[in-house]
Amino acid sequence: MLHEIAVKNLDQLVSVGESLTVVWDDALKAYDFGPGHPLAPVRVQLAMRLISDFGLLGHNGVDVHSPVTPASIDDVLRVHDAAYVQAVQRVSHDSTKTDLARGLGTADDPVFAGMHEASLLVCGATMAAARAVHRGDSLHGVNLAGGLHHAMPGAASGFCVYNDIGVAIAWLLAQGVERIAYIDVDVHHGDGVQAMFYDDPRVLTISIHESPKSLFPGTGYATETGGPNAQGSAVNIALPAGTGDQGWLRAFQAVVPDVLEAFAPQIIVSQHGCDSHFDDPLAHLTLSIDGQRASYESIHRWAHRFCDGRWIAVGGGGYEWVDVVPRAWTHLVSEAAGHPIAPDTAVPESFGDFVQEALGRPAPAHMTDGRHPWAKPFDAGFDANDPVDSAVLETRAAVYPWHGLAVDPDPWF
Repeated sequence: MLHEIAVKNLDQLVSVGESLTVVWDDALKAYDFGPGHPLAPVRVQLAMRLISDFGLLGHNGVDVHSPVTPASIDDVLRVHDAAYVQAVQRVSHDSTKTDLARGLGTADDPVFAGMHEASLLVCGATMAAARAVHRGDSLHGVNLAGGLHHAMPGAASGFCVYNDIGVAIAWLLAQGVERIAYIDVDVHHGDGVQAMFYDDPRVLTISIHESPKSLFPGTGYATETGGPNAQGSAVNIALPAGTGDQGWLRAFQAVVPDVLEAFAPQIIVSQHGCDSHFDDPLAHLTLSIDGQRASYESIHRWAHRFCDGRWIAVGGGGYEWVDVVPRAWTHLVSEAAGHPIAPDTAVPESFGDFVQEALGRPAPAHMTDGRHPWAKPFDAGFDANDPVDSAVLETRAAVYPWHGLAVDPDPWF
């Protein structure tokens, strides 16, 4: 089984002739649950500011798509129930109402005026990124305001009203795309996207996340492998709380390239919630910016290796607004643009001044946390008593046979 890129000089390949569409519109700030809510739009605004301060949007081959057109009701109805969409419309137009049975008006998803329209706009932004890649306008497309992976077909959940990822994937399928791989690196399980395509063999959903034993939404066990018509199409790597860069990257590399190679996707869609960071207040993994950055590099290279570079990336979770989200997502955009930022690069003084003036706190000094993570190859041997290795073995045992892959390498003992 292959865990290293086989193409010689792939770094050179992906840095030449790259093209990227970045979707952004100030109107996306309207997706706002109000003061005190963790999913504040300032997260994305700060990321876009840091991206701009690095000049990433001015490179040749980088296009900024703006303004954004909202998704249509028909687009949303490909993955959401009509009764649910009607409920969102009702509470959106009268924010004194709730519909708790559909998750509308909870602490996670409080109702706000214009919720329906703001959610359609987020979906439209991710669709714009998908459209640019599908039409060949760009190899890569990014919507940092997207990534609402918890929204279910019939309910809001986990800060997510409409599932922009599901809407974009369903649109791609409607255009005739036959195999789409979805990779979710958010600390939380990508449950909504999995639910929408659980019985669809055209969509491979891969989620690496903190164990559902210790974190919302309580799903994402290795045994969740797809519906009766799509066995093996759901791949879940559930890691124990406290897992850091080394373990996370080891598990990621031990599973994902194998199933991608077997599935042979035509497009990769990835969700880049950065709440796996050790400073994030809502979860318990301990990745650094360096580890997260390494995951972006891998996904980028897999896109070139498996599907001719076609890659759509969205944001997601991340609740340390200043130190984590802007740096992580700036690395994501720089990687997609073919102009990766060196780990020891200083944060631009202009960004520090902006953060100090706007939020009254200092910005981080450098673009990573100064770590040097690497993925120890799993197939060189494993320890079944190690909780990370055990999680990998559980995932392999659950899904590898459906892809014609051997489950276990030789153990160390």
